[in-house]
This record gives sequence, structure tokens and C-alpha cells, in this order.
Amino acid sequence: MNPANVNYLGAVVAALASFLIGGVWYSPVMFARPWMAANGLTEEGLKGGMGRVFGGAFALQLVGAVNLAFFLADGRSDVVWGMVAGALAGVGWVATAMGTTYLFERKPLRLYCINAGYHAVSFVVMGAILGVWKK
Repeated sequence: MNPANVNYLGAVVAALASFLIGGVWYSPVMFARPWMAANGLTEEGLKGGMGRVFGGAFALQLVGAVNLAFFLADGRSDVVWGMVAGALAGVGWVATAMGTTYLFERKPLRLYCINAGYHAVSFVVMGAILGVWKK
């Protein structure tokens, strides 16, 4: 695979999309309260250090998006294959790896579903962006 074929700008946009999805996913509109409850967290306890958290989260999303962009850099990808590749990565790798960790940590199933669901949706959207956006 030729790194020159990777759509790096598409990967940045895909990472931004994933970051925005996370903002909605973990907001009070969706899963903030059950996520905090399953983690034993409070709003007060989450204050402080958010620059590091958000900066680190975006950097990690960017790594994931660039990695996915490498898989879709063959020039033959389209939106459907991008979404399938994203689902395979999000469910087949991320959610299963998280599931193994959750089993050993004995965390609530609800927490696993919230977190793994976010990553599955996020990777599908990133795959769609990368699949449709040709370099």
C-alpha cells in the first residue's frame, strides 16, 4: 500500500466527524446520564483537565481515521464499502476488543453497549466519509 494514496485530509475530516458524534453521543441528549451512572461518575467529578481529555480524544480519533484511510486507499472504495469497512473495524475489532476488557473488568453491560456503540457508529461514519471522498 502506498502512503501517497492515503486521503489524509479526508482522515482529518473523518476524525472531526467522529469527535462530533462523540459530543452528541455522550451528551445529556443521548447517553451522558447512563454513562456517568455506569462509571460511577458525577458532573462535578468530570470537571477539570478537559483540554487534555478532548485533545487526547481527537488525537486518538485521528490515528483511527488515518488507519482506516490506509485500508480504503486503493482508489476503488465507495460509500458502501467505506461503511462496511468502518463497521468491520468498529464492530469486528474495536467492540470485540473492548468486550474482552469489559468481561475481565466486570463492568456493566450497559456501559459496554454505550461505549462500543459509539465506536461502531463512529467508524461507520468515518468509513463513509473516506469511502466517498476520493483524494
